[in-house]
Amino acid sequence: MPVARTVTPDGDVILLVSGESAAARAAAHAQDDDLTAVIEITDVAPVSVPHRIRGRAWLAGWLTPVRGDDRAGCAALLAERQPVGELLGMRESLDPPHTGRPAWVMLRLEVGEISLDDLWGAEQVDPDELAAAEPDPVSPHEAELLQHLHTAHGDRIGELCGLLGSRGTRDMSAVPLSLDRLGLRVRFSGGTAGSFDARFDFPEPVADICGLRRAMRTLFAAAAG
Repeated sequence: MPVARTVTPDGDVILLVSGESAAARAAAHAQDDDLTAVIEITDVAPVSVPHRIRGRAWLAGWLTPVRGDDRAGCAALLAERQPVGELLGMRESLDPPHTGRPAWVMLRLEVGEISLDDLWGAEQVDPDELAAAEPDPVSPHEAELLQHLHTAHGDRIGELCGLLGSRGTRDMSAVPLSLDRLGLRVRFSGGTAGSFDARFDFPEPVADICGLRRAMRTLFAAAAG
């Protein structure tokens, strides 16, 4: 398991792994692009619901060590996007000691194929789309926000059933399942409709946490009305 990962502007995936890992050892002996690899990413809901896996992604491509002048830039990008304590500021952690392997190794996956299966469906994604994608501003805070909504505002989440029309009944339970800049997804269960997910889109994409608070207040006000 990598301790950190990020995507470069060119769409490559940079991974920070233990120098003793199988991936690091294999990449060290690879010649150019002859080492193929697949990264599987599983997205699990941070709240307790049946069927908690929200999606899986598979990124296939060619794995090589990050070498030369690219090392400083990739280390800085990892530190900015996904800081891991003091690790990335310690040059000796990424450079080999006098004997043996380095403690940590940066690897690059040049992505050639992406498959995605999530709450929105299954599809192939062009690697150029990954390179062009911008990080969702809500993503770093999603787990904490969903847990807070579930424990502290469960009654407000339950009131969203009033926006479901004939599908919504007051005897259903409601658990917030996912949250992003575009809206909130809630899993409803119970009643005559069984279990299903409902998506509540915001009037416009939010750019930051302040915008998210306003969007959530608007959504809850609509449900209460």
